[in-house]
Amino acid sequence: GERGATLATLAAGAGGTAALAGFVAVERRGRHPMLPLEIFRSRQFTAANLVTFVVYASLGITFFLLVVHLQQVLGYSPMQAGLATLPGTGLMLVLSARAGLLADRIGPRLPMTLGPAGMAAGLVLLSRIQEGSSYVASVLPGVVVFGLGLTLTVAPLTATVLAAADTRHAGVASGVNNAVSRGAGLLAIAVIPGLAGLTGDAYLDPAVFAAGFRTAMLISAALAAGGAALAWLLIRDDLESGVDACPAAALDSP
Repeated sequence: GERGATLATLAAGAGGTAALAGFVAVERRGRHPMLPLEIFRSRQFTAANLVTFVVYASLGITFFLLVVHLQQVLGYSPMQAGLATLPGTGLMLVLSARAGLLADRIGPRLPMTLGPAGMAAGLVLLSRIQEGSSYVASVLPGVVVFGLGLTLTVAPLTATVLAAADTRHAGVASGVNNAVSRGAGLLAIAVIPGLAGLTGDAYLDPAVFAAGFRTAMLISAALAAGGAALAWLLIRDDLESGVDACPAAALDSP
């Protein structure tokens, strides 16, 4: 039953935590570690990955629930639900390089603050989608604002991660950041629906799903806003000594 599923989830979480602790212990003692823990001595690298974790948790749960919401509450077909999010992707394709150039000129701190803040604003707009909402008046504005915020975030974030690590650790740094982003999305998908009441057969009842979706989007907005706060407080525009810059304009995604 539901209690058994909860216990299984907790057991899996405990097992995963223990495995992670074991991995760190092995890597600390190994002569040739797969993950050199020394890269985390860089405050900029650690801060950028913290921002990545929070922002990508918000991103992961948003697209997971949005396409379901559009189908179950607004009656979209799977194809229509997928196409509804394309404006956000289009904005990234067109504007990511420009966002990278901006970060190269002024530093990553401001773009990495304003970007997640814009994502939070878009998520608040998306949380207002309900039965009977039109695409142009309700769905599109939220997708566009969210997409603009994401566009302003991604290239500077990736460049900051790479610039904060020694050149010899560039591949490891990129791998860590990708793992953090994917792990954050999976964790958000596992946890946030339960917090929002989207469990069991909730997706079959449009009214129940709509209420849960609103709660989930507001949680997601809070995560994005938290990412903005972390970036403002922890990210620096100046590079640490001994580290070569990686131009943000050359990067479109982590």
